[in-house]
Amino acid sequence: MEARGIEAAEKVSASKKLGEADAKKLAKAAKTIHIAKGKKLDTFEGGSAKAAIIEKMLGATGNLRAPTIKVGDTLLVGFNEDVYDEAMD
Repeated sequence: MEARGIEAAEKVSASKKLGEADAKKLAKAAKTIHIAKGKKLDTFEGGSAKAAIIEKMLGATGNLRAPTIKVGDTLLVGFNEDVYDEAMD
């Protein structure tokens, strides 16, 4: 984001634990959800809080996985360089 001159509208400290309720709210508000875990990438249609989507959005501790970024109506959970490049163009 820095290399592209993109400034975050809102930053949430990593010390603030975001859980299942937060994940559901974000999933319902998104049109598309990309969830990256390692080299694996799952893409879902947003607008709902299906258990399978929420489960993938949360880490082993039950907290929302980081980084999580909302770009327009697209939600990016975890990091995948190709998806970030596409979303931020």
